[in-house]
Amino acid sequence: MQEYTEYIGYVASALVLVSFIMKKITYLRVINSFGCAFFIVYGTLLASIPIVITNVAIVMINIYYLTRKAE
Repeated sequence: MQEYTEYIGYVASALVLVSFIMKKITYLRVINSFGCAFFIVYGTLLASIPIVITNVAIVMINIYYLTRKAE
């Protein structure tokens, strides 16, 4: 189980990193949200509340701006 947890953390880190090279803010927010979702799973598996809380907040902010832009 420990090995899978690390892989989830690596995927999360890669997605967040890749999101910052996006030129369009919409793509940045979508990819960043996927990265944060992986970090939420990672934090849950590690039982790390700060990781979970931070990434839930970031996903909520991303969703807010993604839906606000669509209006």
